[in-house]
Amino acid sequence: MKIELAKTAGFCFGVKRAVETVYEQIRQHEGEKIYTYGPIIHNEEVIKDMKRYGVEVLEAEEELDSVEEGIVIIRSHGVPKRVCDRLDQKGIVYVDATCPFVKKIHNIVREESGRGAHIVIIGNSAHPEVEGIRGWARDNVTVIENAREAEDFIIEERGCRICVVAQTTFNYNKFKDLVEIIVKKGYDIIVLNTICNATKERQEEARDIADRVEAMLVIGDRRSSNTQKLFEICSDACKDTYYIQTLDDLDMNQLRSVETVGITAGASTPNKIIEEVQNNVRINF
Repeated sequence: MKIELAKTAGFCFGVKRAVETVYEQIRQHEGEKIYTYGPIIHNEEVIKDMKRYGVEVLEAEEELDSVEEGIVIIRSHGVPKRVCDRLDQKGIVYVDATCPFVKKIHNIVREESGRGAHIVIIGNSAHPEVEGIRGWARDNVTVIENAREAEDFIIEERGCRICVVAQTTFNYNKFKDLVEIIVKKGYDIIVLNTICNATKERQEEARDIADRVEAMLVIGDRRSSNTQKLFEICSDACKDTYYIQTLDDLDMNQLRSVETVGITAGASTPNKIIEEVQNNVRINF
C-alpha cells in the first residue's frame, strides 16, 4: 500500500504557540493554580494531558467570578472584549494565548466598527473564534455561514459601509462564493480575506491528495472546525474518506481493498497521533 501524508498535517503556528504557552506557565508557576478560559485548543488528548498537570478548564464566563488566585490563560480561539475587561476588573492575572492571526481580526473589527462600519463575519456563529471576533465589534455585526444567509443579508442604513472578514479556518472556496453574493448587492464594501494562509494551504493540499488516492484519513477532534472543513473537502474528492480522532477510531477493514491512502490532520492534532495512525497503517498493510 502506498501512503501519502500531507506535509501540512498537524499543529499550526497559533496552536503550537498556545499549547507551548500553557506548558511554559506550568513550569514557571509550579504549585499555582492554572486555568484556561475554554479548552486551549480543540483536542481532547491535549486537554487530558494538561489536566494531569492540574490545569482546569473554565467553560463559562460566570466561572471567572470564582477565580480568587492563580493564572488564567486565554484560549487560542480568542475571547470577546468583555471577557478581557472582566479579568481586568477582577484583577485576575491572565496570559493571552490568542492566535496572532485571530488577534489581527479583533483589531480590524474593533477599528472598522468604531468607524461606523457594519461588520460581516463569514464563519460559524457557534464557534468560539467567531464568538470572540463578534465580541470586539459594536452592535452592527452579522455572521454569515451559508449561501441562504448571504442572500438574505440586507442593510437598512443608507450609505453604511460594510467590512467583511472571515473565520481563520473557514473553507476558502466557500468564502469566495459567499463574498460574491454579498458584493452583488451593491453596498459600499471592503473585503478582507482573513483566512489563515496555513488553513488555505492545508485545504489545497488535502484536496490534491484526496483527488489521487482511493481512501483518505482525516485526523482531528470532532469539535475542530478546521478538521471538519478538511473532511468536507476530502469527501468531495474521495468517496472513501474517514474522520478519526485517534487510532482507536480507525477500522482497518475499511482499508483492506485499497492500494493508496492519503492522510491529513487538523491544525490541533498532535504529531504523536498522526505518526501513530501512519505507522499502524503501514505495519498492517
